[in-house]
Amino acid sequence: MRAVFTAIFALLFATAQAQQPAPGDLERRLVERRAVEAVIWGMPAVNYDLMLQEMLTKTPGKVHQVIYWGRPLDSKNQTLTPNPDALYFMAFFNTKDGPIVLDLPPGDAKGSFNGNIVTIWQMPLEDAGLLGADKGKGGKYLVLPPGYKSKPPRGYIPLQSDTFGGYMLLRSNLKSHSEAAVASSVAYGKRMKIYPLSQAAHPPATVFNDVKDIGFDSTIRYDASFFAHLDRIVQTEPWLPRDRAMIDQLKSLGIEKGKPYRPDEARTTALTAGVQEARDWLERTYDAGLPPFFSPTSRWTFPAPPELIKSAQGGYNDTDAYPTDLRGLAYSYAYIGIKRLGAGQFYMISIRDKDGDAFDGARTYRLTVPPKAPVEQYWSVTAYDRQTHALIRGMPRASRSSQIPEMQKNADGSLEVYFGPKPPAGKETNWVPTDPGRKFELMFRAYAPTKALFDKSWVLPDVEKAATP
Repeated sequence: MRAVFTAIFALLFATAQAQQPAPGDLERRLVERRAVEAVIWGMPAVNYDLMLQEMLTKTPGKVHQVIYWGRPLDSKNQTLTPNPDALYFMAFFNTKDGPIVLDLPPGDAKGSFNGNIVTIWQMPLEDAGLLGADKGKGGKYLVLPPGYKSKPPRGYIPLQSDTFGGYMLLRSNLKSHSEAAVASSVAYGKRMKIYPLSQAAHPPATVFNDVKDIGFDSTIRYDASFFAHLDRIVQTEPWLPRDRAMIDQLKSLGIEKGKPYRPDEARTTALTAGVQEARDWLERTYDAGLPPFFSPTSRWTFPAPPELIKSAQGGYNDTDAYPTDLRGLAYSYAYIGIKRLGAGQFYMISIRDKDGDAFDGARTYRLTVPPKAPVEQYWSVTAYDRQTHALIRGMPRASRSSQIPEMQKNADGSLEVYFGPKPPAGKETNWVPTDPGRKFELMFRAYAPTKALFDKSWVLPDVEKAATP
């Protein structure tokens, strides 16, 4: 009998051993799991670095210079959900050698802007422009490096950053899309300056580079290259106290401050699996929908979860909240941080029509914009590629806005905007083209929004299917 029990025990032990993962398999699974979390946590910084590297490798632009798009954006610009109804000026800065001045012009009859200044984590430092800290008077924004102890000089708007790097996005407003209006907007944007505080007595001329004809693609790459971007951030920026729990997590991926990042083939395979799983999670979460804006059944949603907006605007200083999952989600489809969302601008996203169906580029849809839109500047609606969240490639235009005087209006002041592969008869001026082979999504922008938007006395209806032309 004892021999029988011994045999049974040996069999059970052997079976249990067979079910245990081999050491190599356990290590692979650990790397995959931690890679998923690293992607979600690191998304805003990698999003930033993708844009920075695209500037450094594809354009003449350098840090402390300005790149700008000298015409309304088209699909050569493959950043995430950009606005094709303003002219973009982008300036990357780095404070390792001392504070940097962003000297911005006042708004006047010749132009105005809406601007945002952020860290490499795209945490908003300040908004600028008509409804920013300077209230349209212009101002010298002074970005201070981490740990800066000196008293900032008078006459500046000091911004204490917790990272060395960062960037500013300045949207030079357009009165229309005419050549004259575009030229005026470009000239106004070129009045901005960027220079070190150490050279403030005799600032060097700011260099501007027009990149409108250059392919600029900073869409998120869900492959192992994601971690090379993340490593660059770790090597060049200080660890923030709130993020120190990631130090060991990243070491297991081969990312460690002061050491070269050289993943072998097996680790690269595990990293690739992890980043793809993170992509699947982000996509599923986005597809489930953001919180609705106008009503519980509205298909127009907040641009990001309100919990994230509140936390980011507070500098992530709430010790009981750090919504990294929501942050990773938001920066998988957009970029830039806004300090006072709803003051200078407010956005709404729609990924489904009134019936709850995803937007299909082969179908035709209609959006009715009611009269008396609640904006002091302008509204616009833009179509993006549902998969990449960038402007749909190959389209002659991406949006319609209240800046377009030729758009047809109804007798009551409302108007219809159509989305589809072909314009309905006689509606070409109100049409946004879509790719019949791809799905799309929409963003509605309200610049200088008024109370009627937020008290919901003005409601944007859901997009409806329309008869195919």
